[in-house]
Amino acid sequence: MTFREMTREEITAWYDNELTRTFIAQERKPLEKIFALIAEERYEVWGLFESSALLGYACLWKAPQIPLVLLDYLGVTAARRNAGLGGDILRRLQQQGRPLVTESELPVLGDSEDANAIRLRRIAFYGRNGFTAAYPMATCGMAWQALTYAPQLAVEEVMAFHRALYGAERTDVVVPLPEGATPPPSFWGK
Repeated sequence: MTFREMTREEITAWYDNELTRTFIAQERKPLEKIFALIAEERYEVWGLFESSALLGYACLWKAPQIPLVLLDYLGVTAARRNAGLGGDILRRLQQQGRPLVTESELPVLGDSEDANAIRLRRIAFYGRNGFTAAYPMATCGMAWQALTYAPQLAVEEVMAFHRALYGAERTDVVVPLPEGATPPPSFWGK
């Protein structure tokens, strides 16, 4: 298996065939925004490949002046899920030596037990793979658990860098989200 940055053509195919099927519209960054961030050297789309077949992916949002990297999307193709590839991708990212923060959706009051169990399972997945639950936050009109793999940074630094990665125009980002607060509407839904 090979873990490498994807080409523009691979990113387009990944977006059309994986991201749009796995992530709901309000949390999907538009493809043109992804390409704009890549052109600014602020975004990386990595793929785990076997020969030319995509097995899984990780998207990293970064900024030159910020030592923290946001793991924006992590996924494994449907045919290859539950085989340890997600954990393999996380280990490969951790080996790069960059401090990481990611977001995993928090349980939603009034939602089904099954949906909330999946949310809790995702948070536990990151915990099993070396991430620490740090603080609740909001983005895309939803509440998330921020999880970090950044042993060299204090949580206050992580929060400041995390918020800064999004930029001031992202009015839907609240770091940390106060208890009982309602997340603002999704930026992408505007």
